[in-house]
Amino acid sequence: MAENHSTAGQAPSDQRAAGGAPGAPAAKTPPNKRVLVVVGLIALVAIGLGGRMWYRTHHYVETENAYVTGRVHQVSSRVAGVVTRVLVDDNQMVKAGEVIAELDPADHAVRIEQIEAQIASVRQQLKQSDAQLLQVKAQAAAAGAQVKQSEAQLLRARQDAERFGQLYNDTMKAVSKAEVDASSAARAGALADVAARRDNAAAAQAQIGAAQAGSEVLKAQVKVLQAQLKEAQQQLAYNRIVAPVAGRIGRRSVEVGARVQPGQAMLAVVEDNVWVVANFKETQLAGLQPGQAVSLEVDALPDHHLVGRVDSFAPASGNQFALLPADNATGNFTKIVQRVPVKITLDPQDVKKYAGRLVPGMSVVAEIELGQDVKPAASRSATQTAAVR
Repeated sequence: MAENHSTAGQAPSDQRAAGGAPGAPAAKTPPNKRVLVVVGLIALVAIGLGGRMWYRTHHYVETENAYVTGRVHQVSSRVAGVVTRVLVDDNQMVKAGEVIAELDPADHAVRIEQIEAQIASVRQQLKQSDAQLLQVKAQAAAAGAQVKQSEAQLLRARQDAERFGQLYNDTMKAVSKAEVDASSAARAGALADVAARRDNAAAAQAQIGAAQAGSEVLKAQVKVLQAQLKEAQQQLAYNRIVAPVAGRIGRRSVEVGARVQPGQAMLAVVEDNVWVVANFKETQLAGLQPGQAVSLEVDALPDHHLVGRVDSFAPASGNQFALLPADNATGNFTKIVQRVPVKITLDPQDVKKYAGRLVPGMSVVAEIELGQDVKPAASRSATQTAAVR
């Protein structure tokens, strides 16, 4: 116990002896060089990152609101029918005009046969009408001849009546009264016969007009039936559904045995020619112009760097093309930075190289360096045409 107490009692003096006099300042520990190096490196990196951010903010514009797009053609039937054959499968390449499906043509084939039979019947009626027209014309000619004959008889009867009248008067009675009366009656009969013959000739001419009108009606019916036949033949041809353009089959929803209606979507054909639509903020458009090079990163192709060119700007912001555009009425207006779609064309070689891998809907990051030397529009078009060739 005594030893422990003396040891405890001596500890403060020993500590003062070891640490120096009471109240003296503590000695400074020199800074660690590694810490200084790390702090310096961090400062340099921060300065570099800040400088890079400042430089990129003033010399580049970038957006992640971009995607690959292209032309997607919805293929539908133009006539109603039952699908008998489907000649393509999902993701298959097709050429323009290639048959991709067929409908049952029986109904349209029967319709064509009916119209052809009607045309044949009307043509037979037309032949009969032409024959009747010739007959009526012959009758009219005969009636005209009879009119001339009657007119000649009338002329003779008049001459006889005048002659008998001169021979029978108050001073001379060379003929009898009966002969004079007979000549007068013959003249009246000839006059009536001429009138009757002329009426018959007029009736014959009217029959010619009626026969000609009937023939024209039959000819018009033939033309109408021929037009119906042409339409029926077109309807028959529509039973073969062809690809409108070259591309790949997508979203196939038609199967054999299904009954389709006109306008019903059966599948889609997607063209390989794609481009990028980048929605830049309206505050980023000041330094953009057609022809500028664009650096593109496609999420589906992380190891490939694509280069495109600004082609054109949309005529309105994306909000204006929305189904329900925002109505910023007085009193509730809130300024929101709008985005304007910018069309970016790709290098034809890249489109060909990545055909089937660059498809509409893929996400893209687009970056454009400001202050580029842009080629004139004419030379740019010539360059693109040469690249396509």
